[in-house]
Amino acid sequence: MRRFDLAVVGSGFGGALLALAARRLGRSVVVLEKGAHPRFAIGESTSPLANLLLERLALRYDLPQVLPLAKWGTWQARLPHLRGGVKRGFTFFHHRRGREPLDEGELRNPLLVAASPNAAVADTHWYRADVDLHLLEQARAAGAEYVDRIALDRFEADGKAVRLSGRRGGERVDVEARWVADASGPRGFLHGVLGLGESEFPGLPRTAALYAHFRGVAPMTEIAPLSSPPPYPVDDAALHHVFEGGWIWVLRFADGTVSAGAMLSPELALEVRAEEGEAAWRRLLKTFPAIDRQFRRAESLFPLRYSEKVAFRTTAASGPGWWMLPSAAAFVDPLLSTGIPLTLLGVARAAAALEESNGDAGFERSLAELSARTLDEADSAASLVAALWRSFDDFPTFCAATMLYFAAASFGEASCRLGRDGLPGFLGSDRPPLRHAISEALRSVDGDSSSAVGVIRRAIEPWNVAGLLDPARRNWYPVCASDLREGASKLGASSIEVERLLERSGFGNG
Repeated sequence: MRRFDLAVVGSGFGGALLALAARRLGRSVVVLEKGAHPRFAIGESTSPLANLLLERLALRYDLPQVLPLAKWGTWQARLPHLRGGVKRGFTFFHHRRGREPLDEGELRNPLLVAASPNAAVADTHWYRADVDLHLLEQARAAGAEYVDRIALDRFEADGKAVRLSGRRGGERVDVEARWVADASGPRGFLHGVLGLGESEFPGLPRTAALYAHFRGVAPMTEIAPLSSPPPYPVDDAALHHVFEGGWIWVLRFADGTVSAGAMLSPELALEVRAEEGEAAWRRLLKTFPAIDRQFRRAESLFPLRYSEKVAFRTTAASGPGWWMLPSAAAFVDPLLSTGIPLTLLGVARAAAALEESNGDAGFERSLAELSARTLDEADSAASLVAALWRSFDDFPTFCAATMLYFAAASFGEASCRLGRDGLPGFLGSDRPPLRHAISEALRSVDGDSSSAVGVIRRAIEPWNVAGLLDPARRNWYPVCASDLREGASKLGASSIEVERLLERSGFGNG
């Protein structure tokens, strides 16, 4: 039986990065994978927080082949063979069932929230088949062992070691490790083999998903020309079509491939018969004329995939000798591109605990703490996303409610880049006043729209360093150096510190 310090179950980007960091810390590592690479996966859109975390991991653990992925410009310069796409921001178009929004001008003024001042330092869309394989190859080059096509079916722990067993081909494979990290995704290995329970997120619909990769998807600039120049190219973004009962994502890669899919309420999934795949997709699009035109000439690159129940939360995310990365412990909804940053937070926290722990007992305590935080942050994300789902057919309220996320994210990122914090929290998890303000403001979402906007504006004001909910901007929010300069006092920073932050962040580079 082979023995390791750490066994990682699952070889997606989270598992591969954790294995890579652990090897840099001198730990012996084995990565166990039920499938094989390259493989399709969704969860493709990063954010400023995700790229900040990726940069920190790369610098902390000396990962030169990871660092370029933190910015679109360096990715294209150093790793151009890896497929990906530029993401300048978050674009939201609102649609009403069976109606032509262009007749009413609704598509002339979408919600546009920029995430970067230029393409060189922009966020990215990951073509996961390429990126996951690249990161796994880096882990193997660093000395992590890798076993694919293994069907694990046994787990035993005695407080001193964990034993895993499964079949690979016709042979039995046994592995012993001091710790096991589960990176196998929702309802993955440990959730199943340990018989863990599953809990619901209060207020969040039991959503279904229908998705694929496509060619021939028209840009929205052809479907809905805007009334004036936008703060960034609206299609170089995580583009969202929101409507009562669900939403559709559109993510563009540089090679012309488009990742697109729909998240549907149970009622809408039943209506379009989502389990029928391609036929269901066409029925859904015909309900919304402008989206239908965008996909009129599109062809899926493989049969559309259907997931009957997307949201997931395990009842326990750690135990003696084991823990789950955020991607295995919970999944809410991809509406705000939270999957990659939450997983990277889990990787960074686990690596830090492994680095700083004083013996096995110290690491076990750290695992329990970070796993509790994983579930807590998933619950916070679910509360916000549930409120956004309730406001899909009230676009002014929806736009205002998203500002709770963007205010917390932009403040946390700026604070970290100023050196004010260690690892950031998610949605104010490291700042009780901000977290409380978000929680209280969410109660306004179900009320009058104009009242909700006012409540949310007051709630985010102490942390608003991005000019959010400024009526003069009419739902279009560029990344402006002036906003950070004006927010220096909120960040507890001097003007000199803010100018250095702006220089490091790429302002003026294009």
